[in-house]
Parts: sequence; structure tokens; C-alpha cells
Amino acid sequence: MTAPSPWVLRFASHIPEGSNVLDLASGSGRHARLFLMTGHYVTALDKNTENLADIEDLPGAEILTADLEDSTPFPLTGQKFGGIIVTNYLYRPLLPLLPDLLSPGGTLIYETFMDGNERFGRPRNPDFLLRPQELLNSFHGKLDIIAYEETIITEPKPAVIQRICATRIK
Repeated sequence: MTAPSPWVLRFASHIPEGSNVLDLASGSGRHARLFLMTGHYVTALDKNTENLADIEDLPGAEILTADLEDSTPFPLTGQKFGGIIVTNYLYRPLLPLLPDLLSPGGTLIYETFMDGNERFGRPRNPDFLLRPQELLNSFHGKLDIIAYEETIITEPKPAVIQRICATRIK
């Protein structure tokens, strides 16, 4: 399994202790595992949850299977989380929903690919690449921005990414 994102590790302490964390499009569950190990309750949501079977019975773990890109309503509307983690995933209609899912003082940690990544590989489709400052513009005025970057990374493989850490305005 891939190690947690250095960006997520850097800002994990901003998520209130013991709070419920949403690992959105959780994939293999690398971040769900991280937050379960640090005493959080975790809701791991993904279209394919086969890779999460080993954490399903752990205390504090909730596994939800949902296709976030079909026409069904978002399955967590009305719930609140102390933290939301999104990495390597972009479905633009979800962006405006994220601030309302955070509890006051809750933290969003988001990191995914942006324009320019096509030089290094997938994703290449513009639908899956953030535009310059898109995360910043999406959350400006809704969340307090702690950190924001547009950068090229070399590990685990070269990629052009955009990332933000932001806290819900109390």
C-alpha cells in the first residue's frame, strides 16, 4: 500500500482530536488507516471498497460504497466532519459541498492533479485536472486558508499538483 501523502501528514494535526474524518474517494484507504490509528472516527467513501475490507471491523471505521459521479444524491448531506481528506480525485460538482460538511473548526486537506500534469502521465483529461488557483477560488471566503500550493512533485511519481489545507470559519 502507498504511504500517506506528505501533504496530508503535514496538516493532519489541524484536524480536531477524536473527530470524525471523511476520506472521500478513499481508494486503498491509506488516509483512512492513518486517521484510525491516531484515534479518529473515519468514514471512508469510495465507488470500490474492496481494498477497505481489512479496516471495516476496526473500531471507529465506517465504510460506504457510493459512486459520487452518478445521478444519485450525495450520500452524506447533512453530516458534519472534523476533517475531510481528498487526494488524487476531482469531481467538480462536489467542491461546493465540502465546506458545509465541515464542523466549525474542521479542516479540509485536498490534493490532486492540475493543468500541466499531462506532461507526466495520467490523468490527462482536463475534466480531471484542476485549473490554476481552482481550489483557492473554490474555498475563498468559505474556509480560512492555512496553506496552498501549485507545484511539481517527484515522489511517488512526477506530477503537477494543486493542494490546499483550509479550516471552516467558526
